[in-house]
Amino acid sequence: MRFFISIIAVLTVSSLVAQDDPLAKVVSIFNGKDLAGWEQMGMAEWRVEDGVIVGGQDGDPKRSGVLATKKSYQNFDLELEFMIDEHGKYNSGVLLRNGPGERKQRGYQVNIGRGAAKEYVGLHMKEWLDKGDEDDSIRKPNAWNKLRIRAVGPHIEVWLNGKQIVDYTDPNPKPEHVSAGVIALQTYGAEGHAGWVKFRGLRVLDLGE
Repeated sequence: MRFFISIIAVLTVSSLVAQDDPLAKVVSIFNGKDLAGWEQMGMAEWRVEDGVIVGGQDGDPKRSGVLATKKSYQNFDLELEFMIDEHGKYNSGVLLRNGPGERKQRGYQVNIGRGAAKEYVGLHMKEWLDKGDEDDSIRKPNAWNKLRIRAVGPHIEVWLNGKQIVDYTDPNPKPEHVSAGVIALQTYGAEGHAGWVKFRGLRVLDLGE
């Protein structure tokens, strides 16, 4: 009898820990098989290959577009891995709190590109808010890079391969910049080059309002 009581006590404590542990609420937003839960906008080509999201212009550098979550998030902690084509100013990015169904950037963007071409992995909105990995010393070329983005109101933090590169608080945010919106992956060609970007391991912790 004591054995069964001990088992029940352990299970109860484990259940309470799981409920209180914020990591238990982290969910995958990419199933590794298809683009269910995502919406494509624009002319860019998005597909899934071997458990990886691949975005590009399908040979035409003029074809740009985004792949956005169907679910909206206001405050969140996002983790993903990316790999990007090593060519000139070709770049990608993650749009934060974008307008549902909108291809155009509405608010903050974590840019993904080559620092050598002045397309930093940093925070951008009409202009550079923080150039982040300005000297391109943290990003690994032709390899998987870990990116973490935490957005709480006007406070945006970014980590690249475990090192914090952005800690920015908008002093005068517009309502649409801090209201709920979708998370969108972006890609477009540059310098006549139709490049590619890859994403995997996308997980998010929804921090609510």
